[in-house]
Amino acid sequence: MPIKHTRFFWLPVGALALAVILALYWAIPGRQGPAPNPPASSNPSAPPAPPEFVGRAACAACHAEQDRLWQGSHHDRAMQAADEQTVLGDFNGAIFSKDGVTSRFFRRDGRFWINTDGPDGQLADFEIQYTFGFTPLQQYLVALPGGRLQALSIAWDSRPLAQGGQRWFHLYPNEKIDHTDPLHWTRFSQNWNYMCAECHSTDFQKHYDPASHGYHSTWSEIDVSCEACHGPGSRHVAWAGNKDGNSPPDDGTLGLVFHLDERRGVHWNIDPATGQATRSQPRATAQEIETCARCHARRGQWFADYRHGQPLLDTHLPALLQAGLYHPDGQIDGEVYEYGSFLQSRMYRAGVTCSDCHQPHSLKLRAEGDGVCLQCHAAGKYASTGHHHHREDSPGARCVECHMPAKTYMGVDPRRDHGFRIPRPALSAKLGTPNACANCHDKRPARWAADPLRHWYGHDPQGYQTYAAALSAARRGGVEAEAGLIALLGKPDQPAIAKATAAAELGRWLSPDSLPSLLDALGHADPLVRAGALQALEPLPPEQRWQVAHGLLRDPVRAVRALAAEALAGMPVDQLPPEDQAALRRASTEYLASLRLNADEPGAQVNLGNWHAAKGEVEEAERAYREALKLDPGWVPAYVNLADLYRQTERDGAGEAVLREGLMQQPEAAALHHSLGLLAIRRHDLAAALASLKRAVALAPGDTAAIYAYAMALDSSGQHRAAEKMVEAGLKQAPGDRALNQLRSLWKAAGTP
Repeated sequence: MPIKHTRFFWLPVGALALAVILALYWAIPGRQGPAPNPPASSNPSAPPAPPEFVGRAACAACHAEQDRLWQGSHHDRAMQAADEQTVLGDFNGAIFSKDGVTSRFFRRDGRFWINTDGPDGQLADFEIQYTFGFTPLQQYLVALPGGRLQALSIAWDSRPLAQGGQRWFHLYPNEKIDHTDPLHWTRFSQNWNYMCAECHSTDFQKHYDPASHGYHSTWSEIDVSCEACHGPGSRHVAWAGNKDGNSPPDDGTLGLVFHLDERRGVHWNIDPATGQATRSQPRATAQEIETCARCHARRGQWFADYRHGQPLLDTHLPALLQAGLYHPDGQIDGEVYEYGSFLQSRMYRAGVTCSDCHQPHSLKLRAEGDGVCLQCHAAGKYASTGHHHHREDSPGARCVECHMPAKTYMGVDPRRDHGFRIPRPALSAKLGTPNACANCHDKRPARWAADPLRHWYGHDPQGYQTYAAALSAARRGGVEAEAGLIALLGKPDQPAIAKATAAAELGRWLSPDSLPSLLDALGHADPLVRAGALQALEPLPPEQRWQVAHGLLRDPVRAVRALAAEALAGMPVDQLPPEDQAALRRASTEYLASLRLNADEPGAQVNLGNWHAAKGEVEEAERAYREALKLDPGWVPAYVNLADLYRQTERDGAGEAVLREGLMQQPEAAALHHSLGLLAIRRHDLAAALASLKRAVALAPGDTAAIYAYAMALDSSGQHRAAEKMVEAGLKQAPGDRALNQLRSLWKAAGTP
């Protein structure tokens, strides 16, 4: 089965990104700046020209206070041209050594330089073009051929000396990295054009050229400015400048693309009985939150034409609560930023928006310390020892320490979980999830913290988020996984992102029992749930996929339509009714556009190859897989899927060569050894199969598919007892794995091994 690559991208630096801008236009050396906009039509009957970006200076003329607050903010300093005012690091001959490479930071001709290992591994001088962020760390961008800007992995710790700062440090201190490693500063994962630019500049257009593998990127302003959040402002400027009354009458929009007005006229009323606040009127839209989420989310960009005020999923697809990104209870694990956590919170459900807590221009909190929480939570009830059971002057008495625990990323950057959850040490004792108590009482076991909470409150706190057991069971292959996921999908009060995750996980557990729940998810009101459900359809035959999902080809949200097209790629279009043919073609065009936007990303090329393979377009599929390997010679899914394409076309000889080529690049890639073992089985070379599959299991002991294949090979070689032990070992890790359970039952019924 081909490997599908899910496109969830992130910034390699801190989560900066969203609101306001500088007036000057900057450009990468050797690159042109923003392309000029076409002139407006002189035909009065023609539709109005689209609004244009006008720059911060045009906004500041009328919005001086907002501009003042913005100046010096994280958005203002998200990215800046490197000069004496913006560079914080020590470039006075400082040196930094790691992995056998000594890098030197110096100045030459009034500019900033680094001597370090380049794309070929040789030491060379590279000029610093831009600064990236400013606190608690600052990264630096270097221009490489092809219009690329690359983020150095050696960063400046800009914290005060007393806090351990004012030093150079490496972002991957515990990994040995050379120029061949995907994490090296010259490689794709550190590329600004793809990884960072959309959220660190305004009106960024990537303009990747697949033919030259280069970029012609443009932007209107180099940092995060007014129009990054409010949208292009030309019409608003025209409205504001209408002195003679000759402009068209105002239609109520003030010329704005959309209004960030969800808090206008709203207040919060604290209930004396509960000590909690309720919104004076329900929040009717999520425009403000999704404006922030464009960058404050772990997400993939699917389409370039972001439209301010439109649903986020028209252009981006947020990550779900996946292992490695989130713990089973939804707490942050990987670098996921704030949106996915906030969607899980009771705050989100109650109607809270980002600007209820954060000043949108300065980005500072609206009140100091606990004051920001006490805007809506009565101090008499919550800022008291009767609630938090800690000394008033201790960290445990602070709201955020219990309800927004922090995790440090990039070595020095602590970020708080925006799930606003209740600490549940009893759950930690059961499932191994983190809990806020352990952040201070790190020498104590979770059960030690659980007992006092039960004593204080008379029970183990449950909180709003109740899906930890279901997602944990799904991740570890528990026998209760399917029932837990079905139950989660049936709970009306649980967050949509948790339900979307449950729907996606059901792909491993589909049965007549769970299929009705998946069908309900495909029709859910929240597009994120529909998107998650579409990702679960791969195990179904194409005809059944069509039956349950073809309606989503007409979904009002573009990312959902594109995912539906991906799921239905193998359908014979000519056999469909004309209206369905048209819907499939339109959605397929959108899906392919999303892949073209990300043509510089090897995962997108793999998905393109899968698309063509599903349609029987072998040459096109092979070309896409090969393109992925040009972009990243170590990209394992491309080797696996290309070898599988050769299997389908009875070219196992070519497939073996591909897999061995991959092993030269990634000798410890379990998927390559697994595929090589399956190929050896097809050739009836049992000895080679056993060697490859044994290696695959050793490298990925939790991969039940590899365990299954290895057990079958052992059984075929007459090693029945060893095969049985392998199955039992697999079931200890994933007790609910259907394939292993069926194999054990089959052997038991047959009296073997």
